[in-house]
Amino acid sequence: MKVYLALGSNLGDRLGYILKALDLLSEFLYIERLSTVYESAPWGLTGQPPFLNLVVRASYRGLPNELLLKLLKVEKRVGRKRRTKWGPREIDIDLLLFGNEVINTKLLTVPHPYLKERDFFLYPLLEIDKELKD
Repeated sequence: MKVYLALGSNLGDRLGYILKALDLLSEFLYIERLSTVYESAPWGLTGQPPFLNLVVRASYRGLPNELLLKLLKVEKRVGRKRRTKWGPREIDIDLLLFGNEVINTKLLTVPHPYLKERDFFLYPLLEIDKELKD
């Protein structure tokens, strides 16, 4: 299944956290393409450092909820500490798209509910896959 993930970091060694996450993701994903790394202002909660963001296109074999659990484990292994909603973070991994599936459960919403509202999702996503219009 083709999946798209967004990675972001705005604490400490931002690029280092992203690179470590990519290394861990490659244990269960076949990473096909990476966007440019972008620096962006925080979204939702101002007064925090800027983020580094990128989008990953990858292939995954498994169920969406299984992937979500694996992403949360990667965040923890990289060193994420859960604090304030939309607050600063060592690493954040968002599942943007899971093939063409539409999922709306208590734990997972795909496509990502803020996909069309966040430039730091849209620009890198369209950079690596111009076919994604809607």
